[in-house]
Amino acid sequence: MTEVDGQVVNFSSDDVCRVVGERVRDARRALGLTMAQFAEVAQISLGMVSKIEHGQTSPSLSTLTRLAHAAGVPITAFFRGLDEEHDVVIVRADERMEILHEGSRPGHVYEDLGSLRGKTRIIEPMMVTLESADDVFPLFQHEGVEFLHILEGAMEYGYGPRTYLLEPGDTIQIHGEVAHGPVNLVELPVRFMSVKVFQAAE
Repeated sequence: MTEVDGQVVNFSSDDVCRVVGERVRDARRALGLTMAQFAEVAQISLGMVSKIEHGQTSPSLSTLTRLAHAAGVPITAFFRGLDEEHDVVIVRADERMEILHEGSRPGHVYEDLGSLRGKTRIIEPMMVTLESADDVFPLFQHEGVEFLHILEGAMEYGYGPRTYLLEPGDTIQIHGEVAHGPVNLVELPVRFMSVKVFQAAE
């Protein structure tokens, strides 16, 4: 599955046939064999090898196995290229997008570190900077789990009925359904990375 212009689509059978055909042709040429010679080694008709290499047919598993044995490669080698269509997300330090949370106050900066595109977010990485010690901090509840890594400063972090002192280098993992969030900033500024992980859609 990949995404084109914001739409999530499945690989078509034509895509699979094309990629398999290219990989079979590459394997044959690496051996220095003609199509006829390769067909003879694989014990497959020349017409079938030609159709496969030109992406005109979807070969069976037994046919692919014969081709793999003839080429001396694992059968998975014929599918390389399909998984290269996945997104790569890079967010430069000066290109982060600030997120405004309901109830957040001045001096509380939440920056989105990017995520792979799709119907749902599986992971939500964020950089949080707290520069103002307000008397009251918003508490959060959400699905999934959350991982925090403290980079700078110190704070007391509430999770359910308990509070934990977190300092640089400390990490904490919590269930998002339980009310959580900073309750007291001990040393400013406080900066930490938050990574929320949600259950993948079936």
